[in-house]
Amino acid sequence: MLAQQPPTEHLVVIANRELLEQRARMMGLPWRSLAFNPATQPAVASGALPVIDVPLAAAVTAGRLARANAAYVLRTLEVAVDGCMDGHFHAMVTAPVHKGIINDAGTAFTGHTEYLAQRTCTPHVVMMLVGGGLRVALATTHVAVKDIVRHITSASLEQTLRVLEFDLTTRFGIAAPRIAVAGLNPHAGESGHLGREEIEIIAPLLEKLRHDGMRITGPLPADTLFAPQRLRDFDCVLAMYHDQGLPVLKYASFGSGVNVTLGLPMIRTSVDHGTALDLAGTGKADAGSLRAAIEMAAALARGNA
Repeated sequence: MLAQQPPTEHLVVIANRELLEQRARMMGLPWRSLAFNPATQPAVASGALPVIDVPLAAAVTAGRLARANAAYVLRTLEVAVDGCMDGHFHAMVTAPVHKGIINDAGTAFTGHTEYLAQRTCTPHVVMMLVGGGLRVALATTHVAVKDIVRHITSASLEQTLRVLEFDLTTRFGIAAPRIAVAGLNPHAGESGHLGREEIEIIAPLLEKLRHDGMRITGPLPADTLFAPQRLRDFDCVLAMYHDQGLPVLKYASFGSGVNVTLGLPMIRTSVDHGTALDLAGTGKADAGSLRAAIEMAAALARGNA
């Protein structure tokens, strides 16, 4: 557990305090919690973390989803977002969430990225994963494959690319970032024979943005875009959809990658993996990605990512 190691950052956990203590006892970990008060901000010590307690609606069994606790999950997110917006926190790091159980409980929930955009009244956010020497952003996020095409519009792509360039410059400190844009169709449409989205939507928009001074290349065939010798020329890749870009990045960095939400009025990072319910309570889960997400959130907050 992260709490067993000497902390490098001032961390605050938002969760059910009793649940954390019960889980620590179950796993035989010498861990204790401290009630967090923004006014006093207790010092972090090895083996202890300050906790903002959020009540559960039902008892929790490791590895088993409880529909009754869906509201608890959302409440932890609310507290974290409000703390960032109020200035109590410098950044927010999220653990994996099971989207299905929240939807089953009656609350429409597509994912953290979309939830945070709505909660902060942000008109356009961008999901970007970082790891293995790569930065991969997405033009669409959690969208069914059959619906991807209608989400690829000139207006949406322009918003995405402008947010991407702005945050790469202001948050990551990359002057004039170089962005590679993947095509939507195989072979980037094969001159229109495999689809016309590149000709009618993507290429004209990229040409417009190049005239505005952005350093953008594309649309490029996704099957060769991720070759190492080609990636050396770019600071980030924009993939058109989730499973076009993320399998490559996760192959290169799974377990140490970080998900960053761009465009928000706050810093938010997350792990690069799902809930792994089969590992819950076993002590076998790998905290590498969580550690990387915390370190990146801290670096972004300090301005030296």
